[in-house]
Amino acid sequence: MGNTIADFSDTERSIVERAVKERYGHDVPVEVADTELRMYPEDRELTTCPCLFWKQRDCSFVIAKVGEGRFRSMFFYRVHQMFGTGREEYDDLGDCVLVLLRVQADHEKEQAGVTSGKTGKDIS
Repeated sequence: MGNTIADFSDTERSIVERAVKERYGHDVPVEVADTELRMYPEDRELTTCPCLFWKQRDCSFVIAKVGEGRFRSMFFYRVHQMFGTGREEYDDLGDCVLVLLRVQADHEKEQAGVTSGKTGKDIS
């Protein structure tokens, strides 16, 4: 079994927790867990990676640490409704969490029917 990936540091956890709190305006519990990922598309075996996980507004979020200074992210509503950010991997955790939150917020608006030219008053 290959290299072991280090857990998220306290500083890394703090970066994610602060971004999530800023997005939602209150503390959201961010849990530490493990996930199994294919490190490369051609891999047959899965690699266990540490991840940070939280739920908000019926949506689940995962940021996996896939190496030192390397992160992947996704959000999902159900197993068959998984979404990424359009970028496979990040080398900056702050960018990773901010783009993840932004893409999910855009998705949430789209699902609520917000389109260009409409305001909150138009969809309430």
